[in-house]
Amino acid sequence: MSHPFDDAVRLAWQGGHAFAGHTHPAWANMVGPYGGITAAVAVQALMQHPECLGEPLALTINYPVALSTGPFELRAVPVRTNRSTQHWTLELLQQSQGQAQVMMTATAVTALRRDTWRANDLPMPAVQPPEEAAPIVLFDTVEWVRRYDMRLVQGAIPEVLDDRGEDSLTQLWLRDQPARPLDLPALAAMADAFYPRVWLRRARLVPAGTVSLTIYFHAGSQELAEQGSQYLLGQARAQDFRHGFFDQTAQLWSRSGLLLATAHQIVYYKE
Repeated sequence: MSHPFDDAVRLAWQGGHAFAGHTHPAWANMVGPYGGITAAVAVQALMQHPECLGEPLALTINYPVALSTGPFELRAVPVRTNRSTQHWTLELLQQSQGQAQVMMTATAVTALRRDTWRANDLPMPAVQPPEEAAPIVLFDTVEWVRRYDMRLVQGAIPEVLDDRGEDSLTQLWLRDQPARPLDLPALAAMADAFYPRVWLRRARLVPAGTVSLTIYFHAGSQELAEQGSQYLLGQARAQDFRHGFFDQTAQLWSRSGLLLATAHQIVYYKE
């Protein structure tokens, strides 16, 4: 039996720059699919494209509207190829009333990685190991959260909704459920595995949704293969809430402390 993640990111190359895919019920969100799985599909298209140079380095994905349940077409076009980097545009389209509608747009950079001097200025926080952290399910009514084994360190959804939140920091351990060896599409999906920071900072469950998400991949396939199916430590916090939008940063470290990916997104919220 195949893993639900692999089912969700499965694409069939149609020739040229087009891929065919289908939404998967295991990754359903409150409205449409979970945004992280859409990011993972974009990464999968890059890696399957016959003209791809290297591996994903950066992805910015924009969500103008929630996807509908059903088939979709994803177009990934290399617009400029240099010696070590390649620049891409992507679109995801679905049919509506006989016309193709743009449901997602993105830009990406792939690159050939090479060994160089390295340093890390954002070490992994000292937290309790996943075996000592409490398992959590974020929402009983949302399907995609069941695809992850999450162990909370701090920053649960507030139980008392009184508009008196004090900070926006969440830290948790996570891995695929059932466990699955880590790869770049899965890392992209995990970069979005945090509930909206406004719920924690405000202590109020207001409507919210990602408008644009950027992921930077600091690790390549070989480094991810070395992680196997171990837990990753994820951390997310916001920086400013204003005029109906807030920004949310996230980091993902391997259990051994290697920074694998960072992410930044802008999120809308309502009163």
